[in-house]
Amino acid sequence: MIKHYDSLKIFYPLAGRLMPWFGWAFALLGIFGLYWGLFLAPIDAVQGEAYRIMFVHVPSAWMSLMIYAVMTICAITILLRRSKIAEYWLLSSSSIGASFTFLTLVTGSLWGRPMWGTWWVWDARLTSELILLFVYLGIIALGNAIPEKRKAAQAVSMLTVVGSINLPIIKFSVDWWTTLHQPASIFRAGGSAIHPMMLTALLLMAASFTCYYFWLILWRVRIQIRENKQ
Repeated sequence: MIKHYDSLKIFYPLAGRLMPWFGWAFALLGIFGLYWGLFLAPIDAVQGEAYRIMFVHVPSAWMSLMIYAVMTICAITILLRRSKIAEYWLLSSSSIGASFTFLTLVTGSLWGRPMWGTWWVWDARLTSELILLFVYLGIIALGNAIPEKRKAAQAVSMLTVVGSINLPIIKFSVDWWTTLHQPASIFRAGGSAIHPMMLTALLLMAASFTCYYFWLILWRVRIQIRENKQ
């Protein structure tokens, strides 16, 4: 117990010092990323101006997977050894991950309408991303259904680990099956296949969203620490 208390005592002020850095980085990177993507990146030869929604869609999709991967690491840590910080981090991340997943699906539909002529298709990538949203919602529901936080963290950890099976399916769905969704164009053998200006905007937005996640999760974990001290 003393060990857990000491780790929380170190984490709480450290998180408070890091939060402003992540907050300012999120804002500045987001401003530069949006400006770069909306005004500096060239018009796509095939998709025209409509492609610019990818500067929100693609980083959101990355975040939906990254946050779940972080949650899986927390879940394994909780199952192998007691860690209050991992418990708080896991329970606080699910709603953020669900929000990014929902944003991915909405922006994907908005992008798909002019490209595919429909708002939705039961494409392997889209369907597996929708399943990820349901997994996030299941984790949120399970965590809220169990009043005792330690038991909730244990139950959520097991569900999170099971749900992680979906991550490689989402990632490699465009390679394993014939889909309408375009194949990987950034992280692929032979290097990126998109224009450097587009790639710069994507990376700026991805960095902005990542900083937002860390700013928000640190704020939420600090709240959990304060509430459990009372």
